This record gives sequence, C-alpha cells and structure tokens, in this order.
Amino acid sequence: MEWIPIVFVTFKALVLGVGMFYAIKWHYDQGKKNPDKAKEQRAVLRAGGKIALLFVLLLLVLGFVTFYLATMLGLDLNFS
Repeated sequence: MEWIPIVFVTFKALVLGVGMFYAIKWHYDQGKKNPDKAKEQRAVLRAGGKIALLFVLLLLVLGFVTFYLATMLGLDLNFS
C-alpha cells in the first residue's frame, strides 16, 4: 500500500482537529468576555432563521408553480 495517502490524510485530520479545537476555544472565550453580545447574537440568529424560512417557503412556491405550469403545458411528469 502506498504511504503517501496515509501520511496526507493523517496530517489533514490532525490539522483540521487542531484548527477546530482552537476555533471552539476562541468562540468560547469571546462569549465569556462579553455576555451582552449573546443578546445580539440571538437577534442575528433569529433574523437568519426568518430569512431561511422565507427562502424555503419561496422554494416550495416556486416548485408548485413550476409543477402547475408543466402540467398546464401538457408535459409528462410521471416518474415510472
């Protein structure tokens, strides 16, 4: 078996693991430093959730409109 993929995959896993550890540690330390920022983060997450919900609803509406238009034009939409 070749040794290069083993070394590279191991190195990649090690680098990503160390990077994730320090990223989580940094975010944890930032949260402890400024507790008022948590309220701002909740507001941003709430707004992001609303935008994501709007995107999903618009995607569903687009799907239904596309399906209706395709059936109105007489396209065969059977999966069998």
